This record gives sequence, C-alpha cells and structure tokens, in this order.
Amino acid sequence: MSSFVFFFVPTVIFLGLVLPLWLVLHYAATWRASKGLSEEDKQTLEATLNELDRVEERLQTLETILDAEQPDWRDRHSA
Repeated sequence: MSSFVFFFVPTVIFLGLVLPLWLVLHYAATWRASKGLSEEDKQTLEATLNELDRVEERLQTLETILDAEQPDWRDRHSA
C-alpha cells in the first residue's frame, strides 16, 4: 500500500498542478511569439503599400487629364 501512495500522490500533484500550469505558460509564450507579423507578411504588406502608392499617383494623373479635357466630368458622373 505504501508504494502505491508513494507513486500516486506525486502523480496526482503533477497532473493537477504542474501539468496544467506548464501547458498554459507554454501556449501563452507561443501565442506572444507569433503575435506579430512574419518577415514574409511584412514584405508582402510593404509591396502592397508601394503598389497602392503607384495606383494612387496614376489615378491623380488621370483625374488631372480629365479635369483639363472635360472640366465638368465630376458633375456628370457623381450621381
């Protein structure tokens, strides 16, 4: 009986206290580590922002051309 208690009590303590705390701390650390963007995501975001800047410049150029050729184009197409 004493050998049963000798193995049973530490096992219950481990499964009841140590293991849950260990798992919670492990997954909390993993979550914090993966919270930010990866390098690939940062590069993709930067490329998308650069492309967006180019598209915005082109749109402004087209609007300038339309303003010069058809001054009232905004009024006709704003409805």
